[in-house]
Amino acid sequence: MKPSPALRLWYAVGGRLPRRYADYVLRTATDRSWLVRFTLRVLLRAVLPATAAITLVLLLALDAPVGLALACGSLGLIVGMYYALSYSIESVEGLVARYGFAPGTAARMREERKEARDPEREARYAERWRSN
Repeated sequence: MKPSPALRLWYAVGGRLPRRYADYVLRTATDRSWLVRFTLRVLLRAVLPATAAITLVLLLALDAPVGLALACGSLGLIVGMYYALSYSIESVEGLVARYGFAPGTAARMREERKEARDPEREARYAERWRSN
């Protein structure tokens, strides 16, 4: 079952869907664009607001020069996205687990999809890098 456009927008910006949409959450966590969706969700939900807050505090409360405030905000954006993307697999697994699926389900489904798309991939990898 697919949620309404309003609920999908709510979910995209970090909201929680009702439990009846668990299959939709699993599908979005395992489709080809899961990482893009995760990146946008983290950017809108956490990193961008925190970056804006840091920049505004520097500008308004601490009377920092504009260049310094923008540089600090940009660095916060880069570090925040790096950290979020470094743990994207674990974060998505936690999200899927909150909807009642076993830990590792999303990663396993993505791996199965990859193997089904190219079944000889592992054999080519082993032949190229594992043989001596």
